[in-house]
Amino acid sequence: MKTPMLHTGVHRPILNPLPPAEGYRLWSQTYDTDPNPLLALEMRTLIGKLDHLSNKVLLDIACGTARWAAYAAAKGARAFGADLVPEMLTVAQRKPRVAGCLVQADAHWLPFTGECADIVICSFALGYMRDPERLIEELGRVTKRGGAVIAGDLHPQALDAGWRRTFHCGSTLFEIENHSYSYDQLINAGRCANLELREVFQPYFGEPELAIMRSAGKVELIEEALHVPAILILAWERA
Repeated sequence: MKTPMLHTGVHRPILNPLPPAEGYRLWSQTYDTDPNPLLALEMRTLIGKLDHLSNKVLLDIACGTARWAAYAAAKGARAFGADLVPEMLTVAQRKPRVAGCLVQADAHWLPFTGECADIVICSFALGYMRDPERLIEELGRVTKRGGAVIAGDLHPQALDAGWRRTFHCGSTLFEIENHSYSYDQLINAGRCANLELREVFQPYFGEPELAIMRSAGKVELIEEALHVPAILILAWERA
């Protein structure tokens, strides 16, 4: 399951909160075509860190439509994805480079052998997990020693500022139910999973993302969105 659209708490109320699996079942119809500044910011932040993928094994966990798996496969990696929502996987299977390399699975209990991947990425899914400690432990389990675990989501400061996980289905705006986990809680979860923290990214929106917001008619959100970091991304190494 993947990244939410930007919506802040000072605008119209959300009347239709949905469990994550139900939300992404509905959103799967337009997920790859909806303009999304958060997704764009994450890609802009991480692509430079994922240049050397040839012959690497990459797992895209809670992959949704397998955006990262498809990117890695295009760069020469052996890429695989796992997600809980079959409708999102149906969309992902249409991407030739990852078709046949996807599995339906709960991210807390992955159907992969231990130490099988050079890079494991879990993008915009932490807040949907009932047990982030167990999730991060599982991400570490499937990562080779010396390999990388990368996990990111909406920044806790953005959530505190009222940002919401929303999407449109037709004319209806839905909110997806989620949990908020602190920076310290996630850092401690990595430590308990025997992961060594290597980098922390806390990017703010820049002009590329603001252009997406303007084109989506969200001009009224721009000023507010500039004042808090949008995403928290943690990059660990498996010890």
